[in-house]
Amino acid sequence: MSFSESVAAHVVRYGGTFAPLPIDRAAGSYVYSGDRRWLDFTSGQMSAILGHSHPAIVATVQREIATLDHLFSGMLSPQVVILAERLAATLPDPLSHVLQLTTGAESNEAALRMAKLYTGKHEIVSFSKSWHGMTAGAAAATYSSGHKGYGPTAPGNFALPTPNAYRSRFVDAAGKYDWESELDFGFELIDAQSTGSLAACLVEPILSSGGIVDVPVGYLAALKRKCEERGMLLIVDEAQTGLWRTGAAYAFERDGIVPDILTLSKTLGAGLPIAAVVTSAEIERVCHERGFLFFTTHVSDPMVAAVATTVLDVLGDGAAEGVASEVAARGARLRAGLDELAARHEAIGDVRGRGLMQGIELVTDRDTKEPADHLGKQVTQRCYDRGLHMNVVQLPGMGSIFRIAPPLTATDAEIDEGLEILDSALTG
Repeated sequence: MSFSESVAAHVVRYGGTFAPLPIDRAAGSYVYSGDRRWLDFTSGQMSAILGHSHPAIVATVQREIATLDHLFSGMLSPQVVILAERLAATLPDPLSHVLQLTTGAESNEAALRMAKLYTGKHEIVSFSKSWHGMTAGAAAATYSSGHKGYGPTAPGNFALPTPNAYRSRFVDAAGKYDWESELDFGFELIDAQSTGSLAACLVEPILSSGGIVDVPVGYLAALKRKCEERGMLLIVDEAQTGLWRTGAAYAFERDGIVPDILTLSKTLGAGLPIAAVVTSAEIERVCHERGFLFFTTHVSDPMVAAVATTVLDVLGDGAAEGVASEVAARGARLRAGLDELAARHEAIGDVRGRGLMQGIELVTDRDTKEPADHLGKQVTQRCYDRGLHMNVVQLPGMGSIFRIAPPLTATDAEIDEGLEILDSALTG
């Protein structure tokens, strides 16, 4: 059988379509199939922030797999404790206690269980275009896709309007986006539906699958006040924005708030499967006293903990000599290039995002903002044919939106190369 025939005969399709050619290796900012290569502007699944096969990661995996790969879940290794200390050092008080897990969905699942146990309540609020994972609790808090056909979710999950400045219906008399009124309206609806058991609000600071929607400045602070008024916890999901992708160590820092619980995943392992839940000593203590249970096969695995610590080493914990210190400049270069493309291509209706997590939305008309889904598919294919992997959000109604997230290690030349290919693909 050919590769494509074997795929058709034996592989379960789990969303969208597969790229037509097998990827047999990857290095730096590129993925390869035989003699062909593509500039990877999605960092794998938005995860490979140090590019592919980074030498420091390779060395850590080779060392750790030969020393200590996996343990009984009730045992702890120095690698896990060191990672917890290092992560806590990058975060503001009172975030100090770390639970190491495997995937983003798993970390959100654990965070939700922790919030419910701590508050004694069960209702969860999340954005109407959210994506928090495919496990039961995380999927119930995911609204961008995946609800139809799977039966009822757990009761007590409510959607809050996504604060999308480009498409919101909430505008003031001068035509300015009025996110404060939108947030007030959202909680009026939630309060009307709640049984008085609001436990937590789970949000991404930049909605990725929701269309690279960057919440307005001040929104997270206002949201935290709403939560405090109702005795809710604020859980911030930084699966894609954590560890300097946006230019700051964590995207929530821009709004001067500290979440009650932080979840990390994709960027933490730079492509390997590791996730974390970080919370305060008080929340950890109360949950432990109440019997918090989240025992999984790969909780506190040592090898990936060592990998995550290596990621922090390479990033430099934000120090001047680390990769992290260069992200703001690279992000500014990417944004300037996208803004320049928008000035020349009428099809680009909006450019948004932060740092090395940017998005563009294609429209048929800038006044009506009608999504240009067909053009999105064409541009995606043209980019692929010319050596650039550009990720259009593969969800219903989102085909006109591109997620652009090159590795934090991408060079200026690679960023310029990606912009040039995108330019040519938009031209025709």
